[in-house]
Amino acid sequence: MRKLLITLTTLLILTACKNEPEKKDYVTLSGNITNATGNELKIINDLNQPIKTITVNEDGTFKDTLKVSKGVYNMFDGNEYAALYLENDFDINITLDTKEFDETLTFTGNGSDGSTYLAKKTLLQEETFTNVNDLYILDKPEFLTALENKKADFVSLKGQYKDLDSTLTVNDSKDTEGLFKFLAGRYDKMSKMAKLKGKPSPKFVNYENHKGGTTSLDDLKGKYVYVDVWATWCGPCKKEIPFLKEVEKEFHGKNIEFVSVSIDKKAAHKVWKQMVTEKELVGIQLFAGDDLQFVNDYGIEGIPRFILIDDKGNVVNADAPRPSNPKLKEVLNGLLN
Repeated sequence: MRKLLITLTTLLILTACKNEPEKKDYVTLSGNITNATGNELKIINDLNQPIKTITVNEDGTFKDTLKVSKGVYNMFDGNEYAALYLENDFDINITLDTKEFDETLTFTGNGSDGSTYLAKKTLLQEETFTNVNDLYILDKPEFLTALENKKADFVSLKGQYKDLDSTLTVNDSKDTEGLFKFLAGRYDKMSKMAKLKGKPSPKFVNYENHKGGTTSLDDLKGKYVYVDVWATWCGPCKKEIPFLKEVEKEFHGKNIEFVSVSIDKKAAHKVWKQMVTEKELVGIQLFAGDDLQFVNDYGIEGIPRFILIDDKGNVVNADAPRPSNPKLKEVLNGLLN
């Protein structure tokens, strides 16, 4: 009888093993992209190295596999990034519309919760940074309280996803702590800038105009002024040039001046003159030279920086949207139409 029991037990174990599906040693990624911007997706690791290129078909569909060590990766469509949490045996379906990339990004299938959480967190981060200037207007005690309330939103979001892998949750908690420490640490500088809203703008006086003579901010009173603070050596500044040309063209003839203020050193004066000519830069092109009072008054520590001033010379936004940000056109249409 004992032998029979052992045999039955063995059979049950073998049957259970047969019924349990084998885990795959790879991830399957598939999906559909509406308004695809190219014919491939790149999966990028935490060292910013592409580890897989996935072909996107003409109809926007794609499907491929890759082997990974579990962790957070980025998916890049040529224009925008999305964070993915990947582990071998996951089978994730992805859909999105590139015209509203983050807002339409969805993940379904086995192992999709981690990526879904990261997508929701990205939207929450964007909302936080979009409205952060409203917080910096507050006095410091109120600011810190408001910041804690914002932080609670992140904790609440994370609480909606109970089965996230511990590798993801530990690193994610450090990331959230770092974000709010960063926001708190910028209070002194950013509150000064945020509190400029509605007040008379700091001024620049007699900056050299590329077309000849000099120009001061007071010369432009009666018009809205969109100021681009840049330099010829600044890569991100130069990336904004095509977008700035497009915005200037769309609003040409309306009650607004587009002013680019170069903060290149005097030694780069010829480089500035040549670049303005060769790249056919639009709007009013000015050279600050050694006069950085305007820059210092606005607390500018990094460029490009964009500033919007109203027709009375008051600050609309001391840190206005960049030309590449579609929100800039929305703001200008609201003011000028």
